[in-house]
Amino acid sequence: MPDRGDALAASRFAGWTIRPLAGDASARAYARLTAPDGRTAILMDSGPVDPAPFLRIAHHLRQAGLAAPELLWRSEKDPSLMILEDLGPSDLARWLIERPEDESDLYAAAVEAMHKAQAAPPPEGLASLTPGVGAGMLEPFFDWFAPALPRETVRTAMAAALLRLAPGPLVLSLRDFHAENLIWRPDRSGTDRIGLLDFQDAFLAPPEYDLASLLRDARRDVSSGAEAAATERFAALTGRDPAAAIAALAVQRNLRILGIFARLARRDGKVHYLGLQPRVIGHLRKDLAHPALADLARAVLPTLSPAGTPA
Repeated sequence: MPDRGDALAASRFAGWTIRPLAGDASARAYARLTAPDGRTAILMDSGPVDPAPFLRIAHHLRQAGLAAPELLWRSEKDPSLMILEDLGPSDLARWLIERPEDESDLYAAAVEAMHKAQAAPPPEGLASLTPGVGAGMLEPFFDWFAPALPRETVRTAMAAALLRLAPGPLVLSLRDFHAENLIWRPDRSGTDRIGLLDFQDAFLAPPEYDLASLLRDARRDVSSGAEAAATERFAALTGRDPAAAIAALAVQRNLRILGIFARLARRDGKVHYLGLQPRVIGHLRKDLAHPALADLARAVLPTLSPAGTPA
């Protein structure tokens, strides 16, 4: 992010120091602002991406009693530039580097926040992850990772698996619900311990979708203990056994992610995403071993090389 001190000069944040933060796979850019007295806020430049969905979902989550960033300031000259509440300095992934013994507790807490988001009536106008839509979302996988695959065969098998194993009901899914998008706030209590980020692509999906996102993380390995704690907490809160739905939804999600990572590397020059592909392929091999996904496994597994590159 370029220095935005000039844009902030007429705001109450003038004179705050600006420190760039790592971005994500999008065109958005972030920086942490620090006041002379130590208060902090987050400067976000949404770039060409319309920030309205992010702001709308953030408002909805706050109304539901969850920790999502509040809009503190927005530039009149450049509406893509805004300042948000700083939910905290440490996401779950960063916290667990220093405190790995906390993993099961943090993942159970994340599931509690996820369930609270799902329990509230969702905003109107969101897209729905029906089986057909889920199968149609695999185009990046075909276009950028496995162009030789018979697309209709894979799409049909994917839609059938989602219909059988993840029938719903459809609830609010924050979609990219994983450790780097969840802020750990140990000084808070209940679901306020989890700060929520990166939910502008929220849609309606089966309840297990965000659980699959959390447990089949492309960026970090989740221990068996944390996975068990999260699935047990989910089952206790919902009365649902999530195993089969996680398998189907994780396959749908991670096939798409493989394609997106390949596109980011080849088209956009973000080659570090190739280093994440082996973990994603490992997740896919694990979930495609589910007996109910045999048809999909036969169609897809030959394309998944251990090296994490297109077969």
